[in-house]
Amino acid sequence: MSETPTTDESWRGKVGRLAGDEVAAFLAEGHIARLACLDGEGWPYVVPCWHEWDGSAFWVVPRERAAWARYLAAEPRCAITVDEAGTQRKVVAQARAVLVEEPCLNGRWLPVAERMSVRYLGENGPKYLEPTLDKPRWLFRLEPVNLTTWQGNDWAEKYK
Repeated sequence: MSETPTTDESWRGKVGRLAGDEVAAFLAEGHIARLACLDGEGWPYVVPCWHEWDGSAFWVVPRERAAWARYLAAEPRCAITVDEAGTQRKVVAQARAVLVEEPCLNGRWLPVAERMSVRYLGENGPKYLEPTLDKPRWLFRLEPVNLTTWQGNDWAEKYK
């Protein structure tokens, strides 16, 4: 018995760019970002990191000794990607890193880090963060100069 071809495309999910509210909702979830910058010799350097999206920029809070913080301070051109499996939602941005705060204690980075700890670790977030509050951190704002989004299991028309 031959099977008739199915035209059910529901497995693809919603396909296309994410709307502004969808971007905000997706980036508010606990997906680890990958941040790309250039090291001191000009080589690409990619690091997974927590992030916070404020509707127009990403915020990152590197530890004082994080190599990538020094790289961002020296060369602000960077890129950040947040994505997931399954529905294939993703946000990809080229950005300029703005150094908001050099390593310090109890700085402007603290409320950002508090929110991130809860988003990524749930109710245990403060238990993770509090014992490290004696460790200085940087604060960077990553201002997108180009931001692309996508969702669903299909190719964009420009690739077809």
